[in-house]
Amino acid sequence: MSEQDVGEKRTAVIGAGVMGETLLSGLIRAGRSAASLVVVEKRAERAAELAERYGVRVVDGVAEAAAADTVLLVVKPQDMADVLTELGPTLRPGQLLVSLAAGITTGFVESRVPDGVAVVRVMPNTPALVDQGMAAISPGTHCDESHLAEAEDLMASVGRVVRVPENQQDAVTAISGSGPAYVFFVVESMIEAGVHLGLPRTIAQELVIQTLVGSATMLRETGEHPAVLREQVTSPGGTTAAALRELEVHRVRAAFLAALEAARDRSRELGS
Repeated sequence: MSEQDVGEKRTAVIGAGVMGETLLSGLIRAGRSAASLVVVEKRAERAAELAERYGVRVVDGVAEAAAADTVLLVVKPQDMADVLTELGPTLRPGQLLVSLAAGITTGFVESRVPDGVAVVRVMPNTPALVDQGMAAISPGTHCDESHLAEAEDLMASVGRVVRVPENQQDAVTAISGSGPAYVFFVVESMIEAGVHLGLPRTIAQELVIQTLVGSATMLRETGEHPAVLREQVTSPGGTTAAALRELEVHRVRAAFLAALEAARDRSRELGS
């Protein structure tokens, strides 16, 4: 392993599950040296796997991670209190602590670490696995612009990033955090409909997935409002108009609103 580049920030990743590894691999692809990264992973077999795959140092305790400039907490919400109990005393003012645990507030984290530690809350989503993630970040009490910019840079290694006030994070969770599941649900439903209409499943799947990819690309590249693009497909009295009428009759738009409100409310409950 080569020596850490002079001036390169040191980053520790605590929690090497799917999202932890996703961030680790994204940081390396984005140009961070393996020497500047350390991973905390207690499972010996998993630790060996990560060390071999990425050439990073993997340790089983948080003490060494605390020497990093930035610490990424990629642990389950229910494990956060225990991790902070162990990690908190080793941290120092000015360090950046980035939490990716759903529902955990910056206040919860700040109450368990030394005063002056900069805390950033992040809501990521699973398309980060293919570098198409959507993350929203919110600053805690002691964050300055440099801390937010560093958190932004970290998450940009696996997708796009927006900044939001922390009181909007429950809504973000409902929209983009849980959002991939809604998309997969719609895709699954369209494939099943295709089979019902007589198409082979493989053909129905290809048609639906490419339609989704193409439509998303149009939204991104044209910058048009989705209503405008929808109207371009909808001829008066045509097939699309007939289908959309059924969606309105079944109150699909209202169902989405109710579903996202339920997700937001559940996020609030988990955070409390």
